[in-house]
Amino acid sequence: MLFLYKAKSKTGEIFESAMDAPDRYSLAKEIKSHGDFPLSIAEKNQFFTDLKSLFQNFFTKVSVNEQIIFTKNLSGMLKAGLSLYRALSVLKKQTQNSKLNSILTSLSEEINSGGTLSEGLGKFPNVFSKLFVSIVKAGEESGNLAGALSDLGINLEKAHSLTKKIRGALIYPGIILSAMVVIGVLMFAFVVPTLAGTFKELGVTLPLSTRILIFAGNFFSNHLILTFVIIIGTAFGLFSLFRAKFAAKYIDYILIRIPVIGILAKELNTARTARTMSSLLLAGVSIIRAVEITTDVVQNIYYKKVLADATISIEKGAPFSKTFADNNKLYPVMMSEMIQVGEETGKLSDMLLEIALFYEGEIENKTKNLSTIIEPVLMVVIGAGVGFFAISMISPLYSILGNIE
Repeated sequence: MLFLYKAKSKTGEIFESAMDAPDRYSLAKEIKSHGDFPLSIAEKNQFFTDLKSLFQNFFTKVSVNEQIIFTKNLSGMLKAGLSLYRALSVLKKQTQNSKLNSILTSLSEEINSGGTLSEGLGKFPNVFSKLFVSIVKAGEESGNLAGALSDLGINLEKAHSLTKKIRGALIYPGIILSAMVVIGVLMFAFVVPTLAGTFKELGVTLPLSTRILIFAGNFFSNHLILTFVIIIGTAFGLFSLFRAKFAAKYIDYILIRIPVIGILAKELNTARTARTMSSLLLAGVSIIRAVEITTDVVQNIYYKKVLADATISIEKGAPFSKTFADNNKLYPVMMSEMIQVGEETGKLSDMLLEIALFYEGEIENKTKNLSTIIEPVLMVVIGAGVGFFAISMISPLYSILGNIE
């Protein structure tokens, strides 16, 4: 049975929480065993609780920004001397996200029952990644949970910042192309049929390109709603295709070979690999486990394969740098060379961090210049489309003027 209760802590602060218990007496006893004093206990309807929980889990998400704030605030409070349970209670009061609130309640209950923070986080794999849980676990084992959380917050912030910069650079061309499609459809639907009627009345012979445009214009004009349904369906289909596992091999292959974008994708995967490995090794995670977790973090299937091969290679006793040296078409030569130096000097995590910082800087510079590179390409595409349309519509007019003479 689920109860909502209000209690006073040892320090005199009043807080609210929820807990399962057979009855009110058992719950009151449980609260007192933690050194708190119960003020009020009320039964909560389990059906509506489950329904609300289902609704929250489906529609509410814990964003990366909220995870970053969670790790930084929790780290700061632990460094200030607050107990883990107390720190989680404070965070619970501060959060406005209902899903994160329920997660913090679960984490508090896990700590109360003698569990660890990493065990509690592991119950929410859709929110907290393996990287997140592993670094927290390593921090608990080393006795430096606050430091591990601080490093984790920096890791999440850097990764999120890179993703935002790349998405931001691609928003502009995305908006331009979307506007081109909408304007093009409206022109075909309303302008082309009018010109087609004029050509038909004059009985002029139309070139192939004009007949194609008129056919498309008549279709769009007569089936405007269907046209937009097809466009939206095509966009959704392409989105689903990009997320489909069977297509990942081909899409990832194309992605790393597209001019400019391919270089950016390679540097992004290199930076992500290096930073993730550095964070895990610095937290005290074994190198084999660190490589396994990093394999889950990288998105490109070819980079996943390289890291999977690295795990096998390390287990056989080969140097970590060897796998990267054998795959210099994906990872730059600098990656294997600096990893080799790190292995020789015993500063592998430091070398990996240097690699991450270098390529994160490269990505930042390239994303700033990406719009400058994309603009002329868009101008050429727009110019070609407008030129084709203009020539196709003007050619019959010249024929008409020739017949008048």
